[in-house]
Amino acid sequence: MSKTKIKADLVVIGAGSGGLSVASGAAQLGLNVVLFEKGEMGGDCLNTGCVPSKALLAAAKTAKTMRNAAKFGIAPAEPQIDWDAVKAHVNGVIEQIAPVDSQERFEGLGVNVIREYASFKDENTIESETTEVKARRVVIAAGSHAFVPPITGMNTLPYVTNETLFSLPEFPSHLVILGGGPIGVEMAQAFRRLGADVTVIEMAKALGNADPVHAAKAIEALRAEGVTILEGHKAVEVFGQPGDISVKVEHDGEKKTISGSHLLVAVGRVSALDGLNLEAGGVEHTRAGITTKPNLRSVSNSKVWAVGDIAGRGQFTHLAGWHASIFVQAALMKLPAKAVSEQIPAVTYIEPELAQIGLSEAEARERDGDNVQVIEFPFHENDRAIAERDTEGGIRLFVGNGDKILGASILGTGAGDILQILSLAMANKLKMRDLTKYISPYPTRAEVVKRSASVYFQPKVFGSMAKTLVGITQRIP
Repeated sequence: MSKTKIKADLVVIGAGSGGLSVASGAAQLGLNVVLFEKGEMGGDCLNTGCVPSKALLAAAKTAKTMRNAAKFGIAPAEPQIDWDAVKAHVNGVIEQIAPVDSQERFEGLGVNVIREYASFKDENTIESETTEVKARRVVIAAGSHAFVPPITGMNTLPYVTNETLFSLPEFPSHLVILGGGPIGVEMAQAFRRLGADVTVIEMAKALGNADPVHAAKAIEALRAEGVTILEGHKAVEVFGQPGDISVKVEHDGEKKTISGSHLLVAVGRVSALDGLNLEAGGVEHTRAGITTKPNLRSVSNSKVWAVGDIAGRGQFTHLAGWHASIFVQAALMKLPAKAVSEQIPAVTYIEPELAQIGLSEAEARERDGDNVQVIEFPFHENDRAIAERDTEGGIRLFVGNGDKILGASILGTGAGDILQILSLAMANKLKMRDLTKYISPYPTRAEVVKRSASVYFQPKVFGSMAKTLVGITQRIP
């Protein structure tokens, strides 16, 4: 059967956050766009990642609130968990958001959506089962998928990843999780609050990419809820059968076995490069993803661009959306846009929430040495947090020469929302002085940003020189 042949201004491979944003922007600018997607519209984030995980966390938080109501003068109650109803809630959230990412919506924008897997035929042509497209530009936005480590027995043992976790037919009695990163700890807390026993096996440090001070407090909070977290434990073998799995681990030269009902693999993600036939397209890549210039253009095929996870510059939905804006600016509007990495915010949605942006304290000190100041302000001195009986955590700001904000970490309820103030400040090259100029409504948790700036300037505002100056000015009638 001969294939339909199309000429287009732009081909987009992948209908996740990055691909959809590129397709939408290009179509609204009048370009002829063809979008290929074999799986669900919306990609991993909508269907098996960000959205279902946050919906599950919301259900788990409700269960926790019921158990801990006594501190507010309300009789606590042990929640009755209906796993099928919880899954219905998760699916309902996905269904409510799905129309925004639907094929119908994008076809309404003028995008030609082809629900087939696409790959390179040659450097100028993308093909699928029924279609060949020659386009002026190609954007690869195929995303990533869960990495399954080559552990002995893994190929025969039943396990789940984020792609299958939310459709488990039965609720785990004991969930064993490989990986103590954001996905692992988020699901650990969710399933623990819903009533499962949970063991997290982490080869290095749990939340190892987060601020060490805040990560330690977050892990302590998880353990206080009953989550078992085994750090420095390497999984060397898995075995068992459905409903009865075991993981053999090594720690300090000793071996032991962890048993449970279900195994979740959450050790990281890898770019979805397989099947794209990148060699035919002359597209250089590494295991991390497509090799690109700072503006996300392929170093080897000038017609090709990469956005999102597959660009190998971070794995966040919001980063993929930002990459799409870089493409529109650089490729379509010919502006000097670059995908810089220092201002990328990251949030782990446990309680207490953990958010960070920019350089870590260690990275800041490596760059600026002893000139780095660490400014802290705790939530236990924030009136809103006190009123809500929720004072865990606080803010840590890393400040360099010239009052420059180098990075920050926030631990506590609403940390991700509060971080947006600092994300805006850093993106616009604002300095610590600028954080003192706005009025922060009282009482809000976000006051910790302005209060930390006040702490930074306190020695100057109330120091000896300031006292001398005020003493002089007070003599003036």
